[in-house]
Amino acid sequence: MLGIHELWLFVLSGLLLNITPGPDTAYILGRTIQLGWRGGAAAAIGISCGCLVHVLGAAIGLSALLMASSTAFLVVKLIGAAYLVLTGLQMLLSRAKPIVELAGPGVETSISRVFWQGALTNVLNPKVALFFLAFLPQFVAADSPHKTLAFLTLGLIFITGGTLWCLGLAAFAARAAGRIRQSAGVVAWINRSLGALFIYLGIRVAMLEAR
Repeated sequence: MLGIHELWLFVLSGLLLNITPGPDTAYILGRTIQLGWRGGAAAAIGISCGCLVHVLGAAIGLSALLMASSTAFLVVKLIGAAYLVLTGLQMLLSRAKPIVELAGPGVETSISRVFWQGALTNVLNPKVALFFLAFLPQFVAADSPHKTLAFLTLGLIFITGGTLWCLGLAAFAARAAGRIRQSAGVVAWINRSLGALFIYLGIRVAMLEAR
């Protein structure tokens, strides 16, 4: 459908990506601890809106690139594969820290400002754009007649899952902040799983293109 292949692997990858602690998770937890569930929910929705901007940009840009030159698209895919492998290696070798250690103390702020901070943090982060440019093409066939729609569909699936996870995280953090502070073991397990998955995706793409 729409040229999307191995949707199950995309959903699994998205799940692991969304539950992996990082700057976004730290921001949501920090705002939840500071402002309660409403603050965490505003942060989560803002982050999702920022990701949506990158998905739209990736869909339009990648589709135009595909129509203009299949060679150029191949180059983007191989660069993306290298990026995924490098990211996977970094996650495998990284030392896990409790999530809350990543979130420094913040100042009191309004719910609307929390939302815009979350959105702009993602929109202005080139690493987020690079991630979507590297990740989405891996699950869309090069000869798909509906590439833009395929990229948008995958992006919306990823963002929907991420938003639901982040909202649940905010609700959980509001009640169990103490347990989250001691979750270094969970962080390590998720990092290793995601790192291995990234390396697999990168090697898979490189081998397919070498045939």
